[in-house]
Amino acid sequence: MKAFAKLALGTALSVALFAGSASAQNMKIGLVAKSLGNGFFEAANKGAQEAAKELGGVEVIYTGPTSTTAEGQIEVINALIAQRVDAIAISANDPDAVVPALKRAAQRGIKVISWDSAVGKDGRIVHLNPSSNELIGNMCLKLAASHLPDGKGDFAILSATSTSTNQNTWIAEMKKQLPKYPGLNLVTTVYGDDLADKSYREAQGLLKSHPNVKVIVAPTTVGVLAASQVVKDAGKIGQVYVTGLGLPSEMAGAVHSGATKEFAIWNPIDLGYSATQIAYRLVKGETDGKPGAEINAGRMGKIKIGDNGEAAMADPFVYDKNNVDEFAKIF
Repeated sequence: MKAFAKLALGTALSVALFAGSASAQNMKIGLVAKSLGNGFFEAANKGAQEAAKELGGVEVIYTGPTSTTAEGQIEVINALIAQRVDAIAISANDPDAVVPALKRAAQRGIKVISWDSAVGKDGRIVHLNPSSNELIGNMCLKLAASHLPDGKGDFAILSATSTSTNQNTWIAEMKKQLPKYPGLNLVTTVYGDDLADKSYREAQGLLKSHPNVKVIVAPTTVGVLAASQVVKDAGKIGQVYVTGLGLPSEMAGAVHSGATKEFAIWNPIDLGYSATQIAYRLVKGETDGKPGAEINAGRMGKIKIGDNGEAAMADPFVYDKNNVDEFAKIF
């Protein structure tokens, strides 16, 4: 009887150990998109799956609602809780509405982070921004300089609305960092209100009122596309260049026409990869994600957590004739 009891106890311990080992070897991370069927988030999933394969023993569950609603994401979060995932990484449709559901996840031991579109501080440990205001401002200047011989010449900015918070912040950063690019001369800033027709007219006006402008920088996807079309229509390819923040699917034509040599925006593949790396390190207990912590993010290097638990992934990714077609198929 005692032998049987010992055998039973030994078997139970072995099963428990095996179960614990299996759990440790099969980490589940829920990657929650704003909506399914969106090329940007499908590209992020590609990066997440890359990270999972690299890390080993990780299953990324890519999911999201069919439409960009908080209600849809709450249903998805509840489903992931039921699946007993180890971590949830979400790009939020609403920063506040999803917080109660994410708090329930945290109470069950699930590590929660947000990426791309932030969740309120109470609903997550870390938020991963694609980049930072400082990095975006510097990249815009770097791109302007790269379009000019020896990095010297006049440039102008075509923004969205005059009250746009992110646009104004990025422009302020550009002005702040101009001394790093002594050859660049900013002549004016105009506003296209993120409307294609108005942005087109403003870019036309720039070429007429400032004939010495050699580069138009538009830190807005609407503006950079409109300005590129103006340069092409005016027959000024090779004389005036356009750069800034754009989408590969929209800017491929401008790159191949020569109106743009390079432009930038964050790489969603890297974003999904980095979010998965951070979630993994939190589950493993390698970091607590508190301000000041540096988290190993594989090929993306170390990502430092700043105030309010927010971090910036990297410089905006640069697209040119060598890679724009590849990414144009994605977003």
